[in-house]
Amino acid sequence: MLKTFIIGIKDLRLAFRDRAALIFMLAAPFALTLGLGLVTGRFSGNSSGISDIPVIIVNLDKKELGNALEDLFSSQDLAELVEPVSGSSPEAARQLVDEDESAAAIIIPEGFTKSIIPSQADFANGNEPEAIQIEVYANPSRPTSAGIIKAIVDEFISRVEEGQVSAQTSILQMILSGRITPEQAEQAGIEMGQRLQNSSNVDTLAIKLNSTTADGEAVQFDILAYLAPGMALMFLMYTVSHGGRSILAEKAQGTLPRMLVTPTNSMQILGGKVFGIFLTGAAQMLILIGATTLLFQLKWGDGIGVVILVFAAVFAATGWGMLITALARTTAQVANVGSAIMLIFGILGGSFISLEQMPLAVQTFSKITPNAWALDGFTTLGLGGTLADLFAPITALLTMGIILFLTSVVLFGKKNLVQK
Repeated sequence: MLKTFIIGIKDLRLAFRDRAALIFMLAAPFALTLGLGLVTGRFSGNSSGISDIPVIIVNLDKKELGNALEDLFSSQDLAELVEPVSGSSPEAARQLVDEDESAAAIIIPEGFTKSIIPSQADFANGNEPEAIQIEVYANPSRPTSAGIIKAIVDEFISRVEEGQVSAQTSILQMILSGRITPEQAEQAGIEMGQRLQNSSNVDTLAIKLNSTTADGEAVQFDILAYLAPGMALMFLMYTVSHGGRSILAEKAQGTLPRMLVTPTNSMQILGGKVFGIFLTGAAQMLILIGATTLLFQLKWGDGIGVVILVFAAVFAATGWGMLITALARTTAQVANVGSAIMLIFGILGGSFISLEQMPLAVQTFSKITPNAWALDGFTTLGLGGTLADLFAPITALLTMGIILFLTSVVLFGKKNLVQK
């Protein structure tokens, strides 16, 4: 393990001594991000980003909480972000989503409010109402927009559940203290719900997605939060292919055979080379994140989520770099194929054009790229998400990396790339 670590650190140091490599790893993505930021008006004060997301709301509940959710989407706080339309039929709403007329349909079932605020009979009998869930029917061709709608609903449900626990505790204490009778419990619950709904304090129920942070600081979706990771992820493919090329170069130069003369086996050498590629890619991403944060005041989102997502993205990209190396015969082939893959994955992954603007077939095919999954995760973080919201992209990236690594090991073994 120590030898593997030492080899990896050695390759990391060599990569950052290569001036030509540094231009592609750091200067090029930084310059492209800056240029695209100027083109989109990010540095001129013009607003740009996700807005007017079409969503259909079918409110079958017609009670306090159902109406509160419907009013939330029609509130001034979300006026620029969503474009809600009321519907009466769940089937018709789903059909419109299937026809790509809307990013999502929110179906509030009948009895939703009652499942949260029990009736007097339920209080008297001690029966707990059956939980009724709100359905968010998402459009798979608009993953980012649908994710935003789901995040708003999830936040609403979270606030409602917090209020439910607080209200139940308060009502129980009032009953035990004799301030109200069990028969008055239902009315007290309704009054609490109405006060919560009509409260002027926006933190109680009027949820404003990504409008405030935990510190109360105003936040809006920054177009640079989409462009910067897109460019970094595209050039990450160059970094991992460049690292893979070094394996073939060292074999041709006789460095690998000389290393095998030492008490170091082939798996330690190969593992060290892979570890070095991973460290180089992670360093590239983290440096770019740090630079854009300091120079452009770009907010990437939850710090822990950003770091783990970077590691997962680099792991998957390294798997592609190793697969390219295992299939290639010369360093020139690795360079040519790596450059082509960098551009293809950049386009398919949404580095230049949002995937939602591409045909459904392209959106589906983009899932083979680490760029698409990682960019989806970075967009989620930029919109105020946390590590808990990154389960799907992180799982996909780790799965992709494992499959590619196992395939590469088999191919390396057949080629006897490192042997005594």
